[in-house]
Amino acid sequence: MSLARDVAGIRFSNPILLAAGTAGYGREVAGVIALRRLGGLVTKAVSLERRVGNRAPRVAEFHGGMLNAVGLANPGVAHVRAHDLPWLRTAEPALPVLVNVVGFTTAEYAEVITQLDDREGHAGYELNLSCPNTNAGGVEFGADAATVTDVVARCRRATRRPLFAKLSPALPVIAVIARAARDAGADGITLVNTMPGLAYHGSQTRLGNGFGGVSGPALLPVGLLAVSRTAEALPDVPIIGTGGVSTAEHARDYFRAGATLVAIGTAALADPRLPERIITALERTDG
Repeated sequence: MSLARDVAGIRFSNPILLAAGTAGYGREVAGVIALRRLGGLVTKAVSLERRVGNRAPRVAEFHGGMLNAVGLANPGVAHVRAHDLPWLRTAEPALPVLVNVVGFTTAEYAEVITQLDDREGHAGYELNLSCPNTNAGGVEFGADAATVTDVVARCRRATRRPLFAKLSPALPVIAVIARAARDAGADGITLVNTMPGLAYHGSQTRLGNGFGGVSGPALLPVGLLAVSRTAEALPDVPIIGTGGVSTAEHARDYFRAGATLVAIGTAALADPRLPERIITALERTDG
């Protein structure tokens, strides 16, 4: 039985993707991960301008996973357009790629898409709606249904490619925000982004930024609950489940909860061959 899936008009050879922020723009991991074996790749964040990111240290391990505050460091949309998408198009022409888009005003998301949309090398976009809205005092875009509607609608007007809205698990009623994104034109939802967290080493915070985002095993039950609640509320909307996946059984749990695709992040940083092994395990049992 084939693991291939057609989601939002994109053909994925299998349902296992690399999550945003863990594989750069593909070439960074091409020497250690067989990209063509994957179902797809979600790129590192792309913003309108180059971002240096937060001060070090940016990553800290703890018993339940990892805490990170990279600060959305990236070379900016012009560089990605000129260098990274052409590389993907040449090196992995059959690999479905979603570009992770970030913004700091409601208009910036669509502006990034506009600058990328006439290029090849990608199949669609993932909108990181956990970014702080600088015009609303730093409240994340995904916390307000009206703001989500505005951002997604602008992006929908900027492209015909599929849009996936990525949401934070910290939202009080995540299905409500997911519905707002769907109604504004999103083709699918990605659940979940990291959870806010804090860790200390003695009297000092372990990250240069102070707090960061929790990923890894601790995020698995949180992600499963978010997917389950959203799938129940929006049964016809494709969901990319992500958070805490390190085994084929974890991927199956996301499918049971209602996910259509599963993205692996932190576990692949620790073990770059893990996604391939999970795919092989799923193939042996037909999913």
